[in-house]
Amino acid sequence: MKAIMVMFDSLNKNFLPPYGCDWVHAPNFSRLAEHAVTFKRAYAGSLPCMPARRELHTGRLNFLHRSWSPLEPFDDSAPEILKNAGIHTHLVSDHGHYWEDGGATYHTRYSTWEGVRGQEGDPWKGNLSPCIQPSGRMEDENTEIPAFKQKLYRQDAINRNHRQSSGNSCQRLTFDKGLEFIETNQAYDNWFVQIESFDPHEPFFTYEEYLEMYHKPDIGKDIDWPPYGRVHESEEEVEYIRTKYAALLSMCDENLGRVLDKMDQYDMWKDTMLIVNTDHGYLLGEHGWWAKNIMPCYNEIANIPLFIWDPRCKAKDEYRESLVQTIDLAPTLLEYFGCAIPGDMTGKSLADTIAKDVPIREFAMFGYHGNQLNITDGRYVYMQDAVNREVPLYEYTLMPNHMNCRMGAALEHATLAKPFKFTKNMPLLKIPAAKGTDTITGSYGSQLFDLEMDPGQLHPIKDEQQEKRLRKAMKELMKGHDAPEELFRRMGMTD
Repeated sequence: MKAIMVMFDSLNKNFLPPYGCDWVHAPNFSRLAEHAVTFKRAYAGSLPCMPARRELHTGRLNFLHRSWSPLEPFDDSAPEILKNAGIHTHLVSDHGHYWEDGGATYHTRYSTWEGVRGQEGDPWKGNLSPCIQPSGRMEDENTEIPAFKQKLYRQDAINRNHRQSSGNSCQRLTFDKGLEFIETNQAYDNWFVQIESFDPHEPFFTYEEYLEMYHKPDIGKDIDWPPYGRVHESEEEVEYIRTKYAALLSMCDENLGRVLDKMDQYDMWKDTMLIVNTDHGYLLGEHGWWAKNIMPCYNEIANIPLFIWDPRCKAKDEYRESLVQTIDLAPTLLEYFGCAIPGDMTGKSLADTIAKDVPIREFAMFGYHGNQLNITDGRYVYMQDAVNREVPLYEYTLMPNHMNCRMGAALEHATLAKPFKFTKNMPLLKIPAAKGTDTITGSYGSQLFDLEMDPGQLHPIKDEQQEKRLRKAMKELMKGHDAPEELFRRMGMTD
């Protein structure tokens, strides 16, 4: 058995032809849909980037206990389980967060791995010239930019100078290395390769051959890096940045096609599972927002594209209605390779769902640590805001790192907490969460949406019966994931 995962970052499914988009040039995503099953109701769980990858490894929600984090000593890792069972696992990625403090325990779970440098503000090439001008920024010249973001913009400009053609782009080189692994090993058995592209994550830096596929308005400047916040730009500027995203997505589509070509060349459809997925979506002006993190978790962020080909059932060119989540991918891979699924994994194998659309859950819960809790049954989405923000929020961990730094002074106030059910009898540090963690979205109140009547989530509804039903289901899911007791009080779930 063999398996390939092609993972993109920040993929908004509404820009893909298999999900109804009629203006983005992405023929290979359409080709993929003809070869696989396409999931309509796939949801992220823990957001954003590394929390999503943690549940990709562990098959369980983690945002109830922790924000951005490395893999913990007690975490199960599907790639490592496969490796220990004699399945060679290989990671190829240009996702720089793997090599920061908050992600540095992920890539070493694989048998082998390769990285490509230079995406976003990756601290790659050093250039002290005072002439370097930040690239892609959308903020007004009079807007005060935080120092960390100024540094990020400047480093990105330096990196772009070393990625001047599509042939040596980070994305192209990542797929080159992934295809090299496939070419080298296609005649052998028992391997899994994860080809993971940082694109189409912002900044939406791409090349003229992809931009030529689209008409973009003349706005007198080049912008490709949306801020995380409200849309203040003109309609033309919004159209411009959406076009830049679409062009970058067309580049992703081209490289996806190279994988499909390799599957065709060696007739790998007969014995190779193919998963094409993302960590989360991205807002490109919808609901008056850019990006993610600091607004309610709308479906453009949470309802993600997912395509799977399973050579055992050979289901293809079909859609699946069942509710699935990222946490289901780890147990799906383990079951496919004949490995036991750890009891701590709350995700389920998708084998029967791929074959016959067999449901595996009634509800899916998703969100960011310390923010709104969100739940869906596939039709309704309920966003539960904190009822009592005076109840303190904590991070539970044995790996006290943030994204790109150590926790530092916060550890002065750490205490030792008893183990949770999934921590394998290991006690944890209980650390007061940084103020920004629990106020990152502000307070938007609780909202209920009916996706059948309002798929764009434009008009919240009032329905006490549905709210009560979804709150009850949310409480049960929190219990099932052994959520910390203060979270129940914070969210008003103590009754």
